[in-house]
Amino acid sequence: MGREEQVEEREVLESIFPEEITDLSETEFQVSIKLDIPDEEEDTAPHFLLQVRYPDTYPDVAPHLDLLGAPNAPSHQHFSISDDRERLLSGVQEIIQENLGMAMIFAIVSTIKEAAEQMIQDRKDTVTKAQEEAALAAEREENKKFHGTQVTPETFLKWREGFVREMEEMERKEEEDRLAELKKAKIKEPVKLTGRQLWQRGLAGNLDEEVDEELDGVPTEGVEKLAVEAA
Repeated sequence: MGREEQVEEREVLESIFPEEITDLSETEFQVSIKLDIPDEEEDTAPHFLLQVRYPDTYPDVAPHLDLLGAPNAPSHQHFSISDDRERLLSGVQEIIQENLGMAMIFAIVSTIKEAAEQMIQDRKDTVTKAQEEAALAAEREENKKFHGTQVTPETFLKWREGFVREMEEMERKEEEDRLAELKKAKIKEPVKLTGRQLWQRGLAGNLDEEVDEELDGVPTEGVEKLAVEAA
């Protein structure tokens, strides 16, 4: 177990990653990992390097691994190898333990690639969900303009108290106006009628009596003089 198995695995990896693998020494190499992101152009997809170094007793012990940024790799808003390195390397520890004694680099590459792609998708989903929740919140606020305040026992009682007070105030004002009109009608000055109007209404006799009463006590001489002048 050791160098012979390392050479054999390296040859297999060469056939799987003919353009992605680069030797650094007899026991060290790099594999370029390019991620496949749905709904994104291939040229804009992030990619990075997995650097592998075989210990003398590999595969009975774990390989030395590191993740590096690839030259001229496009930046991505949901992925950064410098920020995500430790998380991705920690995620392959279980695979390494399960494959001790066997060639494991292909499984490690596949696991890291899938984990990075899932990481990006989860972050995109989080952003999408936040945007949808914000849109729903805005829609609920807009709908409040049309639905008004929700009726509850408390809000109904509050409305009813206000309505009763309003009706009582309206009735009080109407009663005050009615009493004011009645009072005004009682003190209204009587209409003075002309002599013709009195005669037409059969009130002339009453008028003569009133005139006699008014002349009672007036000197007769003055009255007779008025009568002569009138003649």
